[in-house]
Parts: sequence; C-alpha cells; structure tokens
Amino acid sequence: MAKLSIKDLDLKNKTVFIRVDFNVPLSEGGREITSDKRIRASLPTIQYALEHSAAVILASHLGRPKGKRRQDMSLAPVAVRLSELLGRPVRLAPDSVGPEVAAIRPKPGEVLLLENLRFHSEEEANDPDFSRQLASLADVYVNDAFGSAHRAHASTVGMVSQLPIAAAGLLMDKELEWLSRAVKNPERPCVALLGGAKVSDKIEIIENLIHVVDELLIGGAMAYTFLRAKNEPTGRSLVEPEKIDLARQLLEKAGEKLKLPLDHVAVREIKPGAPHEVVSRIGPDQIGVDIGPKTVEAYSALLSAAKTIIWNGPMGIFEMPPFDAGTVALAKAVADSGAVSVVGGGDSEKAIKSAGVSDKITHVSTGGGASLEFLAGFELPGVAALTDKAAKIAEP
Repeated sequence: MAKLSIKDLDLKNKTVFIRVDFNVPLSEGGREITSDKRIRASLPTIQYALEHSAAVILASHLGRPKGKRRQDMSLAPVAVRLSELLGRPVRLAPDSVGPEVAAIRPKPGEVLLLENLRFHSEEEANDPDFSRQLASLADVYVNDAFGSAHRAHASTVGMVSQLPIAAAGLLMDKELEWLSRAVKNPERPCVALLGGAKVSDKIEIIENLIHVVDELLIGGAMAYTFLRAKNEPTGRSLVEPEKIDLARQLLEKAGEKLKLPLDHVAVREIKPGAPHEVVSRIGPDQIGVDIGPKTVEAYSALLSAAKTIIWNGPMGIFEMPPFDAGTVALAKAVADSGAVSVVGGGDSEKAIKSAGVSDKITHVSTGGGASLEFLAGFELPGVAALTDKAAKIAEP
C-alpha cells in the first residue's frame, strides 16, 4: 500500500524528526568524512522541510559503537559537512536523548542533529522507553533512511507509533517507487541479472524473482554452485556444497528462465595479473573468476531486448582487474538497453561508475541489505511502520 509522503504533510511551525542515513565512511580516528554521498542524498528532504517552515531534528547511526560512546564514531564531522552543504548552521546535540537534548528545541528554519543513536544499545533493541524519548522531541516523523528500513530499531519502528503521522522522505519515496515498479508492475520483458559469491545470500531473491521476471541471468561465483548442481565441472571454483541440492531445486522451479554462463575466465591462482584463459568447461585445477565473451554476448542480447532490468551483484572478481571485464561489459549493456534499470548498489554501482554509464541508469538503490530484502519480497519494518496514504490522518 502507498505510504504517506513528506509532500502530503503540513509542516509549518512543526518540529519534524527525520531519520536519515548518515552512516558515512570516516578516516582513521573519525575526524574526516571520506565520502559525503549519503549526506547529499538526504539534502532534498531536509531542504523541503526547511522551505516549508519546519524545525528539523535529524537522527542517524554511524558505525557499530555497540552501545558505548566513542569519539571516533561521533556525528560531529557530519554536522560540519551538512552545515556547509545547507549553507546554514547545524547544531550537534550532546546526545540523542536525555534532559539536555529535550531542552534544545530548534525553531522553524533551524536544524538540530542528534548524536549517534547507537551510542545507546536501546536503539538496536527497539527499547520502548528510548523510543518514547525520541518521539517526545517532535510533532511529526519522517523516514528518509531506506538503508535502515529493514531494521526494526527504535528510530525506524519503535518511536513511530508514538507520533500521529509517519511519512516517507523524498529519498525513501524514490526507492519505494522504483523498486516497487521493478518487482510488482514491471514493463516486459523483465530481466534480472544476479551475481555475487554465494547462492545462500540470494536464495529468497531468486525464489521471489522466478515469479516476477521473464529471464533470470546468473553470474559471479554463485553460478558455480548451480553448475555443480547440473553435474558440470567447476574445478576449484567457489562452490557451496551444502547448497547444491537447493540450487538443483531452484533450477527445476525456474526452468528455462534461469540462464547460466556459457563460458568462463579461468585462472590457476587468484591474484592480480594472474595468467588466465577463456574456457567452456572449467578444468580440475582451474578457478572461475569471471564470465567469458560468449556469456557476455548472450546476456547482452537478452538485456538489449528488456524493458525492465533488475541488477544485483558482480559477474566476477570485480575488485581485481582484468576480472571485472564481464561486469563492466554488462553494465554497458544495461545502460544501452534503454530499459528501466534498477540497480542494487555495491559492486554493481561501482561497475556502473567504471563503465562511465551512471547517468544512463534509472535508479541505483542507496540500501544494500534493504534493497535485497525488498527484492526478496519481504516487508521492510521501517516501511510498514509508515502511515498508509489511504488511512485517515489525524493532524498533530
């Protein structure tokens, strides 16, 4: 069901609690932000709230401090960078809850950033008292942290029931729109491209997408578990022996939809610059590290005919050129297809950047685990907690 958006709310003179994803990479010691991408992704929602005369309280986790206060995981550098991007001061609260925080009430047009939520173990435990303290700070709740939507934490689920309205931010809106379109109402043909190391990481996605897509293209190391299930040689390639029976069952369920590599780039030792060759059958002493040119050609043909493409995971050892060639080639094929393309981030996103085709991809998800669970057909707790558009809304 469609969820309420921040655009549906009257924000004037309201204090808006926005759950953002400021889990940014920091330099050693936590003094400098090495990538502000996640901060920039939140700007449209924050600016929208400010433009509509709201007082803004922002909350995020950063790293894994395990319930303890750690200076190297403070959001202080984020407050500095955010104030630069917004062109207005961003005050950092001394904590995320407590009397000192409750005493700081931002005025309309002001921004207060709470300190790292995970300095309190109660955040991940979805503690009711911690949730109530967070909720007491605001009039309205907005979740713009899609990357945390699969976690039932205090700031994503627990506090939501304590406030009259809970809406999606602009980034969350965008994520739900494109992911829903891809798996619930795709324009056909719909093709999924799945890679990565382990079948076990993608079982639920494969099982769900079998019923959604017209073609399911498998690459990466998990292809070797499927090939072993077909009694094809895999040499010393990465195989999950305990998942071979499951792979066999998935092959039976999917039938002709599920495609496996026709050839492989194989090595005898995994290291940068290792001698490699293209083979149709992997030898006893060989390790598959990428899809071969015949596979690239066959998969590219299916992608070029697609109207919707769902992609998650690399086709080979992407981080070790030249074994990224298959992944980069398919990134170009996805971009050139003209299809609605939804990409699950991570190495797939890196491949898109390496191929120089970022501007031709419809949507790159900001949530790794959350996008995987969405594609697997699971309900995300942080999304389920938001107010349905059809529900009667009681204004705060």
